[in-house]
Amino acid sequence: MKPVLMGPSYSVYVRIARLALIEKGVDYDHTEFDVFDRSDWPADWLERQPFGLVPAFEHDGFRLYEARAITRYVEEAFEGPPLEPSRATELARMEQVISVLDGQAYRPMVRAVFVQTLERARKLDYDAEAIAEALPKTARCLAALAELLGDQTYLAGAAFSRADAQAVPMFQYFLFAEEGQQQLQAHPNLERWWTQVSARSSVQSTYTPPAVP
Repeated sequence: MKPVLMGPSYSVYVRIARLALIEKGVDYDHTEFDVFDRSDWPADWLERQPFGLVPAFEHDGFRLYEARAITRYVEEAFEGPPLEPSRATELARMEQVISVLDGQAYRPMVRAVFVQTLERARKLDYDAEAIAEALPKTARCLAALAELLGDQTYLAGAAFSRADAQAVPMFQYFLFAEEGQQQLQAHPNLERWWTQVSARSSVQSTYTPPAVP
């Protein structure tokens, strides 16, 4: 049976799982719904995801939630190009990058800078203070990621990995903000990484542009 991924395309974490599936070459079904509209949830959503978040995943009767667990399962369960490096040092670096993105980068880059910039673009009330408070945190995250990237092609070595899948959706939303673009310009190696990774067909085919007037 084809695996099924559930959750809206606009979600950072749904897109992370989609990137892993596409890069792995897995044929899958995608069930869309609006996670912010409870009336649109699948009837059994809280059975699939007890916290009411996204995504959730099912394959041959095996159910899973949390994007990090899903991408690991995709790597282990399916044939296709590897999404993890084989060397212990690079594997550890991949996990480190994912941890930094989840624990330090997501909230300031996406929940603060992107969301408030989107509200500003829609000419709605936005929280300028939230952006100002987040920017030192995003600068610290970008500096750390630039150091971890070094002169490598991708975040965990020479090949696209789960670390890159984790980073792409966060960076794409962050770069919607002019402040995000300015911070990226301070790190030429991250700029080079972004230029290369954003040209991949998986990245282009999974991008849902923010709706603005």
